[in-house]
Amino acid sequence: MSFINETLTPSPTPPELLGAEAIRAACKTIPNSPGVYRMINAKGDVIYVGKAKNLINRVSSYANLGNHNSRTLAMVNQVARVEVISTRNEAEALLQEAAQIKRFRPRYNILLKDDKSFPYLLLSEHAFPRMQKHRGVQSIPGQYFGPFASVGALNQTMALLQKIFLLRPCADTIFKNRTRPCLQYQIKRCSAPCVGYVTPEQYAGQITRARDFLKGKHREVQAQLAEEMQRASDAMDYETAATLRDHIRALTQVQQETALRAAGLQDADVIALARAGKHSVVQVFFFRDGGPFGHQTFHPRADADATDGDVMEAFLSQFYQGHTPAPELLVNIEPSDCAVLQEALRLRAEAKVEIRTPQRGDKAELMQRITANAQAALAREQQQSAAVAEHLASLQKLFALPYTPERIEVYDNSHIMGKQALGGMIVATPEGFDKRSYRSFNIKDLTLSPGDDYGMMREVFRRRFRQFRAKEGSAADAKLLVFVDGGVGQLSAVMDVMAELELLDIPIISIAKGEDRNAGREWFHRAGNQPFQLPPNDATLHYIQRLRDEAHRFAIGTHRAKRSKSLTHSALDDIPGIGATRKRALLQHFGSRAGVERATLSELQNVGGISTTVAKTIYDYFHG
Repeated sequence: MSFINETLTPSPTPPELLGAEAIRAACKTIPNSPGVYRMINAKGDVIYVGKAKNLINRVSSYANLGNHNSRTLAMVNQVARVEVISTRNEAEALLQEAAQIKRFRPRYNILLKDDKSFPYLLLSEHAFPRMQKHRGVQSIPGQYFGPFASVGALNQTMALLQKIFLLRPCADTIFKNRTRPCLQYQIKRCSAPCVGYVTPEQYAGQITRARDFLKGKHREVQAQLAEEMQRASDAMDYETAATLRDHIRALTQVQQETALRAAGLQDADVIALARAGKHSVVQVFFFRDGGPFGHQTFHPRADADATDGDVMEAFLSQFYQGHTPAPELLVNIEPSDCAVLQEALRLRAEAKVEIRTPQRGDKAELMQRITANAQAALAREQQQSAAVAEHLASLQKLFALPYTPERIEVYDNSHIMGKQALGGMIVATPEGFDKRSYRSFNIKDLTLSPGDDYGMMREVFRRRFRQFRAKEGSAADAKLLVFVDGGVGQLSAVMDVMAELELLDIPIISIAKGEDRNAGREWFHRAGNQPFQLPPNDATLHYIQRLRDEAHRFAIGTHRAKRSKSLTHSALDDIPGIGATRKRALLQHFGSRAGVERATLSELQNVGGISTTVAKTIYDYFHG
């Protein structure tokens, strides 16, 4: 944001200093202004980001080792240098801190996991507005409703709007070129404004009711439909009356399902935190115009020594980095530095934001219910975490590892007759699947024969573990365990690469399916050991199968996406100077790629946005 001074001041710390000595050396040039500081280790990784009202006072306090818990001491001992960013006030520092945490994801910070943009429903600006999904920056002109907690909740709402109000979902280009109604009209999900089956005034009435519905005015819309149904019945138009009756029933069901309301609650986010030890669960319920728009569950990574207020503050500051806060935020635990956070969110939203902890009335009752949901989710997480911990301990014993694994990587390949070949890597930790760390590898070696699974696996491991050796050090430091989907051949190919990279200390296990490829009869292979099987009902076997199946799902899903993209690839994409805008103009003008290919030079020059030079480039491409 423009009001933040992002001038970075590095410390003059000599590279040989570490820990408290490095911090004391850095303090010689740190100002006494508000701002953000970054603790950086000897590898150059940011391990902690913090904010301060007075930078020098806050940073220098880390050099006093007697005032810290074990986790903070472990962080301080790794510090090689300190960098600071000055801001004008503490609120701006809080915003900058959240942005830095989101960017670097430091090991010792409270981290918000599974953060993503939420979907909105957009009614576009058009004579016949289109209903569509939207994520990200709200750059398309129109009216936005949301956020919805999930795509599923948005899909359900859009399906209902189509059924009741017959709004068009098609793109403007399709709408413009229709000559007869599509299937949506045939199944009574659209009023076919594209071919004039409804006037602009009639469609405007449909849009107005849809907007009222999205604003929570369900009863008013239902009353209007009831009046229309009565008029249709009086006119003996029983088919229309029956359709309106079905719409009224659908609205009645919606009102019954959206019983989670609170008197006086309009635009608000209701946020409940539940914690136990190192486990934290936050549930966010979105309310807009008095009605619920769904909820989402988050699992912040927080140290057990952090206070509930600290976790709530960290969550809110990071969560609203990517989302605009509602005017009213109801929380079950008051965040630390609530006034500073409130001011920071005001700057973020460019409007007043109030953080409240309701004590009585309907809002307090609503908060109690949402807190109970968060506590139930916490109990489930604790149960799952305990089960995963047992599985990890069992893996250590089963494969005679020198440590309990904290990072498990599973590899699988996917291709069709050697085409669109890629390798997939998924990552599991004690907290579950770490989808941010998933990675796909497009196979680049053109010398491989189609379907050479061993060669593909060699390339994947060579690319992955060159990076590992450069950045992550040893397997013991990472507490890494690797599984490969395959048999002895895949394991042998992988071990050749690991010997080449001098990383034979990394434990690698291949998982081969049984004779009939039956789940439960897998063979486990490890270099220098005899292969073995586990009993079909073994809990650890089931855990390994889940890991392998997730790797299989990820590899196949990524491969399908790559294959789908290749199917939509056009010859126009290969012409220099032809981007998405010119490609769209050409296809709209000529109707197809074949039409572009048949066009004369003068016809190409008549297309909007196509200059004489570009037209000649296109003509020469198709005609040599």
